[in-house]
Amino acid sequence: MIKIVLDANIYVSAILSPNGKPWQIIDLVKNNKINLLISLDILSEIKQVMLYPKIVKLHRCDSKEITEFLERLLSIAIVTPGNLKINIIKEDPADNKYLECAIEGNADFVISGDHHLTNLKIFQGIKIITPAMFLKLMDY
Repeated sequence: MIKIVLDANIYVSAILSPNGKPWQIIDLVKNNKINLLISLDILSEIKQVMLYPKIVKLHRCDSKEITEFLERLLSIAIVTPGNLKINIIKEDPADNKYLECAIEGNADFVISGDHHLTNLKIFQGIKIITPAMFLKLMDY
């Protein structure tokens, strides 16, 4: 089964737009069509971004609802160990966590809209693409 890693902003986009492409990808995970890989570092960033005041204004979820979302996410994801540390993306070192997770989990894709990641296009055989490109590949 295909294994993916999602950038934190993909999760935020999915919450903000339940009919959008990021949500369609989460739906594929929920329906056991693809496997989602996540690390505790990625989970932490998702929570941090979801709690930004400007993001809270948009999704209107309180911290309890965000925690429940993250718990549901953990229940459908494969959590990678988080032992690997690399320094490939110098311009935004925080983005390295997605590559680390992808390598540890033997991912097929990293899905992101962040140019620091998408500019790589491929890393150690792992394709780095946008949600639209991924859904096109999946014929969705």
